[in-house]
Amino acid sequence: MARVIHEFDNPDTFVAGAIGLPGERTFYLQVIDGRRSFSVSLEKEQVSLLAARILEMIAGRTSPQAKPGGSALDLPLVEEFRVGVLGLAFSNEENLVIVEAQAIAENSETLLDEDEEEGPDLLRVQLKIDAAFEFSTGAQAIVSAGRPPCPFCGLVLDPTGHVCPRANGYRR
Repeated sequence: MARVIHEFDNPDTFVAGAIGLPGERTFYLQVIDGRRSFSVSLEKEQVSLLAARILEMIAGRTSPQAKPGGSALDLPLVEEFRVGVLGLAFSNEENLVIVEAQAIAENSETLLDEDEEEGPDLLRVQLKIDAAFEFSTGAQAIVSAGRPPCPFCGLVLDPTGHVCPRANGYRR
């Protein structure tokens, strides 16, 4: 299958979002540039790690005008592919954060080179530092809006509680 690379340079919007009830949410990355919209699904942990790594990468580089993000997903949502591998880079010359999300593929645990003609599709988004900060803070807020952890064992609490290993199997 021919590989398609979807590129966005300084898009109007780049957000992480979730649809569904806590514990059953599906997470997405969505890019909107003008009338062009592109959405991919991924795991909660991928969103969390991506946001954390971007914040580490741009620490001390944001402008005083940078503000925390919090945009919502644009609906209706069409999932183009499910993300298998994420890549992150920083361009010193242009002061850009580059996020790459590659579709799940058999026997592919690393990002493929750009000149590969065959393989899984790729989403590439180039962001200015302030836009990357906005994305990361919004993504962290989305991830933390899920089910709260048990104060005793750290596992997530369902609305009905859970069987806590620290309580010898008694429901809290």
